[in-house]
Amino acid sequence: MNIGQAAKASGVSAKMIRYYESIGLMPAAERTEAGYRSYGERDVHTLRFIRRARDLGFSADQMTELVALWSDRGRASADVKAIALRHVAELERKAHELREMSETLKHLAATCHGDGRPDCPIIESLAGEGVLDDAPRAPRGFGRIRAIR
Repeated sequence: MNIGQAAKASGVSAKMIRYYESIGLMPAAERTEAGYRSYGERDVHTLRFIRRARDLGFSADQMTELVALWSDRGRASADVKAIALRHVAELERKAHELREMSETLKHLAATCHGDGRPDCPIIESLAGEGVLDDAPRAPRGFGRIRAIR
């Protein structure tokens, strides 16, 4: 099947399939004489595995480890469990940070009159002016949240 058919069968976009091949998450597809990628049922099965791992928020590096373990029938389930539990800890850390950011924003919004005046504690806090001492603080270094899908 071609890349469009593999994308439809697996639920992974053609763009992501090409990306996964480029980073070595999945092997490069065989090519037809005309140079088009050609995929088989095993490739689609691998793509579905990757899609489910991505839906759970695993990183590309973690997915690479998981695909390698999935392919290794001699694997120890403890290795898979360790990856999953590390990921759970990271998800819980991010959830905690999101709750802290939400509380900070709720507090700032509660202190804003929301009227026609230009004074706004939200803007002042973001600008580093008049930061509210009693406002909960978002964690330092919290970066962009990676989308699960």
